[in-house]
Amino acid sequence: MRPTAKFSISFGLVTIPVAAYNATDTSASVSFVRIHTADGGRVRNQPVCSLEGVEVSPDEIGRGYRPHDADVVVPLSDEDLDALPLPTAKTLTILAFVAGGDIDPLQMGKGYYLATDSPAAAKPYVLLREAMERHERVGLGKIALHGRETLAMIRPMGDALVMQVLLWPHQIRPMDGVLPEREVEVHPNEVAAAETLMDSFGELSEEDLHDHYREALDELVSAKLAHREPEFDTGEEQPSGGQVMDLMAALQDSVRAAKRSRGEDEGDEGRAAAKRPAKKAAAKTSTAAGTKTGTKSGTKTASGAATKSAAKKSTAAQSATKKTAAKTTAKKKTASRGSRRAG
Repeated sequence: MRPTAKFSISFGLVTIPVAAYNATDTSASVSFVRIHTADGGRVRNQPVCSLEGVEVSPDEIGRGYRPHDADVVVPLSDEDLDALPLPTAKTLTILAFVAGGDIDPLQMGKGYYLATDSPAAAKPYVLLREAMERHERVGLGKIALHGRETLAMIRPMGDALVMQVLLWPHQIRPMDGVLPEREVEVHPNEVAAAETLMDSFGELSEEDLHDHYREALDELVSAKLAHREPEFDTGEEQPSGGQVMDLMAALQDSVRAAKRSRGEDEGDEGRAAAKRPAKKAAAKTSTAAGTKTGTKSGTKTASGAATKSAAKKSTAAQSATKKTAAKTTAKKKTASRGSRRAG
């Protein structure tokens, strides 16, 4: 593997010479060529001069720059570009260390492995990597690659340092016209059902990270060359992407489908779910019965207490009446005796 660029990382007063290697392989992706459908001939993009209308050889092709406010192209030579006062042309100067989560994934571009470019760079290389790993930070800086200055992020990855090219903030388009036009209300039970569905997905497998499209395309091409019908492994039938009318029903059906795909038995869960309402109903019946019994008992007790209280009051009143009558009789008898003595 050959390096695509060589520069130095400036970390304070520490300089680390590094070589950048492509971390991704775009050649492994599916790509098509354009053909003439009448005879199958390749259709190529030929470099043609817009003024003369003739094909131009590679050694006659240079670079030019068109300003935004002018309809003219200014030719620029390699000497002109090398003379630019650009400190990032050969050095990636780290400007700040931030948490990796602070970087918007929309800004992330191509990735490069960074290797030491001299024996003296080994110790500061390892020092920077371990410091960022322990501090849980990534480095942000600027570097000029392929004639353009760009933001770059440096982060530890295993035993190596990785550089990720970042887009400038002004290169991220606004979200105009993306959000729903009207306000949407989501109920808590719907969010809980969606979380349950997310938990049911499980972990990624190696089969999930397989390029099935490329494999099917290879089979299609092989079948055409052999003048036979292609044999595709269709696997499980994919659900149709129709319009969702009942969101909760769709979420619940999705959870059940995910469990079936993993071979989980839903019978026990269904029986447990059926028992739970029965237990609740029995508990409610028992509670209601106890409440009614207690009410009747309380009514009877209160009625008996009131009757006894009334009886006591009646007896006390009768006793008081008898005592008053006795006193009155005694007074009359005493008065009668006194009257006889006086006569």
